[in-house]
Amino acid sequence: MTTLSIVLFSYVAVAAIAMATGHKLGRRVFALVAVAPAATLVWAGIYTPQVLDGDLPAGSLDWVPALGLSISMRVDAFSMLMVWLIGAIGLLVCVYAAGYFDASNPRLGAFAGALTAFAGSMVGLVVADDIFVLFLFWELTSVTSFLLIGFNHHDPVARASALQAFLITVTGGLAMLGGFVILSVEAGTSSLSELLSEPPTGAAVAVALVLVIIGAATKSAQFPFHFWLPAAMAAPTPVSAFLHSATMVKAGVYLVARFASGFATVPL
Repeated sequence: MTTLSIVLFSYVAVAAIAMATGHKLGRRVFALVAVAPAATLVWAGIYTPQVLDGDLPAGSLDWVPALGLSISMRVDAFSMLMVWLIGAIGLLVCVYAAGYFDASNPRLGAFAGALTAFAGSMVGLVVADDIFVLFLFWELTSVTSFLLIGFNHHDPVARASALQAFLITVTGGLAMLGGFVILSVEAGTSSLSELLSEPPTGAAVAVALVLVIIGAATKSAQFPFHFWLPAAMAAPTPVSAFLHSATMVKAGVYLVARFASGFATVPL
């Protein structure tokens, strides 16, 4: 999993460099940030045959040992599919953004950095094998999407849309966190793979799953939380193409599909 850690770190490094040098690079900053999704695609191309053969890359790093929390990552065929989606669409959006923006825009570095940070958060979300690490990346996507939707900060509509999307998705995320806490207590573990291989049962688990579904519905703009998504189209077109069509709204779908493998038979 060292190579995947390098891929994830590339998003952090590229985002930081883009923010620091974007004012000098102009539209060329998108060539810089394209390195991260390109590296993701290379990594996915190398490891996909291994994953399809059932040899699943996995690894962990101690995060909060006193609480038994670790930054665990695990890649199966489903998460690899999402990695391909994030990398491919991310690369295409970088190419499109280079022609979309005015080269004289002084904030291209900030935009490119936030876009890269979002993409890295999405990759982290789909490869996380600890529900609390998943939650961390889940909320990072909300924070970065807030910055991207409100990129045109002089526009009151963009500011209001960014705040609305942020409040709804973060509130849903907090509900999801409550569900994760209950599940981890009932199962005795916060490992996603262990949780799904031996799912706990009982009334508390049913309540937890409802809270998880609320989080998924807010992120995916499902009724009755759908109204933030049309307003978020006030963002620049590359944001709508990447976040609100291809990736962020798929995070909720990903979460429900992932949990369905262990909890689809729960009546509620």
